[in-house]
Amino acid sequence: QVQLVESGGGLVQAGGSLRLSCAASRRTFSSYVMAWFRQAPGKEREFVAAIKWSSVTTSYADSVKGRFTLSRDNAKNTAYLQMNSLKPEDTAVYYCAAGLELRAGVPSPRDFGSWGRGTQVTVSS
Repeated sequence: QVQLVESGGGLVQAGGSLRLSCAASRRTFSSYVMAWFRQAPGKEREFVAAIKWSSVTTSYADSVKGRFTLSRDNAKNTAYLQMNSLKPEDTAVYYCAAGLELRAGVPSPRDFGSWGRGTQVTVSS
């Protein structure tokens, strides 16, 4: 498994931006699929974005397409989620996850075996 540590969350006004980082512990970071999920109070954990090791293949939830960008720097064992044009409905705890493959369709939390502890993102209206 991979140990993951998220950072970069915080409070921002609607329309603002935040960049989340996910630092991984293993040198084999480059072979993993990295993803972000989020969970709002009283709701299930939902997929946000994922990126394969090559950085060529990315996948985004419809709700964040065109606003969020996921990238990775394999040399630094770090993945980044740039979040622009934030909306109050983006408020949630954001979790970084690592898995071995990116399935077709909407990725499920069950596809990922390693998780960070999460970072809070709050967007005020």
